[in-house]
Amino acid sequence: MLIKILIAVGGYYLYRRSKGRRRPRTSHLARTAPRSADAIGAAGEVATQAKLRETLRWLCGDEFYLHDGPLVIEHAPGTAFPTAEIDHLAVTPFGIFIFETKNWSGHIAPSVLPGNLTRTSHSGETEDRRSPLAQNRTKLRFLREQLPDMWPVAGAGVFTSPTAVLHRDLPIDLFSLNDLPYWLRHKRDSCKERSPVDVRRATAAVLMYADTSITALTDHKARVTTEPDFSTGINPSD
Repeated sequence: MLIKILIAVGGYYLYRRSKGRRRPRTSHLARTAPRSADAIGAAGEVATQAKLRETLRWLCGDEFYLHDGPLVIEHAPGTAFPTAEIDHLAVTPFGIFIFETKNWSGHIAPSVLPGNLTRTSHSGETEDRRSPLAQNRTKLRFLREQLPDMWPVAGAGVFTSPTAVLHRDLPIDLFSLNDLPYWLRHKRDSCKERSPVDVRRATAAVLMYADTSITALTDHKARVTTEPDFSTGINPSD
C-alpha cells in the first residue's frame, strides 16, 4: 500500500510540474480585444507603403524615391504648429506625390461640412471626419511654393480597409488601395508632354525642409495632441 501511495504522489508531482511549464493561455478577452486606432492606422500605412513600392517599380523601374515611412516637414517655423506629417512621399520622373492614408471602414461619402467626409459605420452610425485632401492642403501649398514650377506636386488620400465603400461622388484623388496603380499611371500619362523631373535633385530639395531627427515624429505628434474640431474644419496636424 505504501508503494502505491508513493507512486501516486510522485505522479501527481510530475503532472503539476509539466502543467506549470505550459504556455499560459491567452484569455478570451485578450484574444478578441480590438486593436488600438494607432495600430490599425499603422497597419494601413504599411500596406500603402508596400503597394507604392510595387507600383513605382512597375511604372518607373529604379528611377524613383519613396521615403521610408512618415516624413516630418518644417513648413511653418516659429508658429504653434511648425511641422506637418506626410504619411508617404514619392518622387518620380512625372511628379512629386504625398499620400495620406486612412484605414476607415464603412461607407465614406462627401460631407456638407467643407473639408470633411461623412463616414457611416456598418451599424448605421454616422460621423464627420477630416478629409485626407484637406489634411494634405497645407503641405501641398508649402511644397509648391518652395519647389520649381516645372516639378508637379500632387496629393491623394488612400483608403486601405477592404471593408470601406467609397461614394461615387468623392473626388478622384480619394481612392481605395487597389486603385493606387491606376491613379499613378494616369498621373504619368498626363505628364508625357512635360520634361521629366530630376528625381535626385527633387528629392534633395524636398528633404531640405524635413526634420529627420530621431525624435521628429514623436515631437510632432506631441504638438498636435489637440483634438481637431470637425465643425470648423480646424486640424493642427494639417
